[in-house]
Amino acid sequence: MGPRCKMKIAIEAKNLVRGFGNFVAVDAISFAVRQGEIFGFLGPNGAGKSTTIKMLCGILAPTSGELWVDGVDVKLFPEEAKQRIGYMSQKFSLYEDLTAAENIDFYSGIYRLPKASKKERIESILEMSGLVEERDRLAGELAGGYKQRLALGCAILHDPKIIFLDEPTAGVDPISRRRFWDLIARMAQEGKTIFVTTHYMDEAEHCDRLALINAGRIVASGTPSELKTARTEQQLLEVATSQPIKAFGVIKRAFPQASPALFGVNVHLTVTDRPSAENKLREVLTRESISVESVSPIPFSLEDVFCRVVEETPNGVGL
Repeated sequence: MGPRCKMKIAIEAKNLVRGFGNFVAVDAISFAVRQGEIFGFLGPNGAGKSTTIKMLCGILAPTSGELWVDGVDVKLFPEEAKQRIGYMSQKFSLYEDLTAAENIDFYSGIYRLPKASKKERIESILEMSGLVEERDRLAGELAGGYKQRLALGCAILHDPKIIFLDEPTAGVDPISRRRFWDLIARMAQEGKTIFVTTHYMDEAEHCDRLALINAGRIVASGTPSELKTARTEQQLLEVATSQPIKAFGVIKRAFPQASPALFGVNVHLTVTDRPSAENKLREVLTRESISVESVSPIPFSLEDVFCRVVEETPNGVGL
């Protein structure tokens, strides 16, 4: 019996569940990722992102549900699925006592690269990763951004069609993060499918589509633009005051259904009737001797959307 084929869909999960004893880490989630797409799995720590990605990579068996990667049924053919994917874990699976070039050479053996093309492929990975001048430096001595790109290079050494990246930029400086996302965009343009987990909202903007996960359930999905405009009848207000922390507490008590959140020194809340909400805001804040500097409508950001959806959907039923 051969692997089940799924045309044009690179990754698919149906009613995927993973429990650990009485704890359900992934709770009946379903989604599909098209070929050549950058698909973001967005959520806070502990939401179930890493557990999902490990099931998709054949590292962790699901409790129940179905999943396919590049047309392969991962439950039935986990080893075949592994051959078709590249996986970069949060901890960068590198050997720190080997040089950059030696790490890549080691992984070329694991992936059984043909000897005829191995040397050329190693040089190509070093060049892509910007590590040509660092090739003889021990991996343990490399800066975070270099380690990150080396880990990515090792993960895609065998030229997989699908690449799984689990929190790939955690702990990496902003410049390295930007360069890393440039690499991801380039790979997607070449037809690779990218599945990336992250809790950075700015990174989510680089994705073609997103699934927002909280407490093991997908609470919203769509393009970044769709998610930000999903509820056009609602408006996001930004409130600037003389005492933001105190103001946040007052607003949270006065507007419990408006998903108020503290963003920097301002408070954001979602309303349907702006004039009425603005009048009430000024009234309750003035009563607490808090000076209101401004109340302004602003566009929804992904962070606003995520905070709102998580607060409104404790049981995982969202947009």
